[in-house]
Amino acid sequence: MPRKNNPVDALKKLREQRDELAAKEAKLRHEAATALGHILIECGAETIDPAQLRQIVRASMALGIEETLKRIAPA
Repeated sequence: MPRKNNPVDALKKLREQRDELAAKEAKLRHEAATALGHILIECGAETIDPAQLRQIVRASMALGIEETLKRIAPA
């Protein structure tokens, strides 16, 4: 007779949940990328070289969004 709290079954369930979460994360990342892509196109950023855009975003994230906005805003 199996125990109610079988650790093997619990691990199997945990792995299944982890796989489901990974799939959900991948789907949401794709949706987020699509939404951000639309924003970039609306702003005319499709003309920026992808490597330069990546560099801009990474620098902005390292500096912080508020500080980046302060630095690029007209005085």
